Amino acid sequence: MVNINRRKFAKQSVQSALMFGVDHSVWCSYLRADSKQSGFKTDVAIIGGSLGGCSAAFAALRNGHQVVLTEETEWIGGQLTSQGVPPDEHRWIESFGANASYRELRRRIRNYYRTNYPLKHAQRQKWKLNPGNGSVSRLCHEPRVALAVLLDWLAPYLSSGQLIILNQCRPVGAEVNGGRIQSVEVFSEKSGEKSVIEAPVFIDATELGDLLPLAKVEYVVGTESKTQTGEMHASESARPDNHQAFTMCFAMDHMDGENHVIAKPERYGFWRKFMPDLSPAWPGRLLDWTYTHPRSSESRLLGFNPGSGGYKGIINLWSYRRILAQSNFETGSFKSDISLVNWPQNDYFLGSIIDVKREEFLKHVWDAKQLSLSLLYWMQTEAPRHDDGQGYPGLRLRPDVMGTEDGLAMYPYVRESRRIQAEYTVTEQDCGLEQRMASTGMGRADVRAESYSDAIGIGSYPIDLHPSTGGDNYIDFETLPFQIPLGALIPKRIENLIPACKNIGTTHVTNGCYRLHPVEWGIGEAAGLLAHEALKSGQPIRSIRNQKKHLNNFQATIKKQGVESEWPDMAS
Repeated sequence: MVNINRRKFAKQSVQSALMFGVDHSVWCSYLRADSKQSGFKTDVAIIGGSLGGCSAAFAALRNGHQVVLTEETEWIGGQLTSQGVPPDEHRWIESFGANASYRELRRRIRNYYRTNYPLKHAQRQKWKLNPGNGSVSRLCHEPRVALAVLLDWLAPYLSSGQLIILNQCRPVGAEVNGGRIQSVEVFSEKSGEKSVIEAPVFIDATELGDLLPLAKVEYVVGTESKTQTGEMHASESARPDNHQAFTMCFAMDHMDGENHVIAKPERYGFWRKFMPDLSPAWPGRLLDWTYTHPRSSESRLLGFNPGSGGYKGIINLWSYRRILAQSNFETGSFKSDISLVNWPQNDYFLGSIIDVKREEFLKHVWDAKQLSLSLLYWMQTEAPRHDDGQGYPGLRLRPDVMGTEDGLAMYPYVRESRRIQAEYTVTEQDCGLEQRMASTGMGRADVRAESYSDAIGIGSYPIDLHPSTGGDNYIDFETLPFQIPLGALIPKRIENLIPACKNIGTTHVTNGCYRLHPVEWGIGEAAGLLAHEALKSGQPIRSIRNQKKHLNNFQATIKKQGVESEWPDMAS
């Protein structure tokens, strides 16, 4: 067992470490030669390199702790990189409403383009540069840029050996003793080897809360009932197998006048005819420009035009999640815009990837990939055009943008996870606008979200639930700018596990507003800082919340490190 508090990994080149992290098989070769054992001892073990996992790592590292970070894919960064999705953010993000470290992430992404890309002079000078000019976000960008920024930021820690990244590793076992996790076993998909990680604090930053069942942490999945939660928008009955759709995203550009039609996908016949059986009813086929509007439940037409000119519909899907806008760059630099496809038409809800065997997980991921490829093929060959023609054969899949051979994201864009049974569970009563107004008797201008004495972060986003495996159509409604309570990060029983992703104490409903990029970053940073506080003070994480002196000290510490835990009055 290598104790990385005392031993540096000198045999892996710095260049390789900075670009890719340290491959698990290389590490195991070194460990066998050095100590005859494959294992690690560290201060903080972060299982999962999601966006929350990355922010947890930054928090622990800058406070002097040794960190081992595992990641199931080749890229750390989760929904921002391996899933390909540019950030969904609230309308105040450029001014306030996020931690200092998240603002630094956004600044570094913009500066990466200014430093490395042939931006037009006017765009280079823009403080609020939006590389893709996508309408979904004020900062639409390529996943590779986010990856480069994260790795550049982590470079000093990788070089010094304070951080070890184990790519293409997933957790497969855990040893638990007396309510504490002693070690976690990880499996390398690349080498086929296993290794053991020991630490006093473990952080679960996997996309699906994969460490929870392995460590026998009590958790909840699916939909709770109105009787259980009292939520206005909860289901009438509990449905543990009812989970939101996931999406296999992809990137494409458009070479007008060229033919880039892919081979017909194996499942195209099925997906071309597929009509969702949802309530409220979906208006027709999934592969169509019409969909159910999330708020009104009415049928709406979505527009599409990858060129100049108009489109027919409420938005142009081409520019909705566009991650590179050709017009931002010097003439001749790029032949086309690049657009990220994460649309209603490629949401997959025919099966869950939570609490299923590995074979079933892979089966649903494959079928979701078939759906996304079928959507592309339909757009290339059959889709009604904005100019009344048929098909856009110039649409070109961009595997290089996604870092994969098949052109699809490395990992599903996950909207829902296992959720810990926490000391405090956030419900719609805490942040839903309609339910807060009903329970407080206040009007829209005066009502506020629940104020938590143990607040350790903030966020703002509508409750946005996508079609589900149980047949629910969109559930989408307004929320109030909310706080993140520390109690939602404390499991009921296990003493040294901290969630850092979509696995905190929310309900199926409130997960819908706590799952987006800046909130997940804030959750992860709080998890890393909580690990630091526990190691520094010697106090159990539960005591840090439940003893006022320790809680006050912790909240003061995180405030000094740039964590925002309160909204200004103007954010109502």
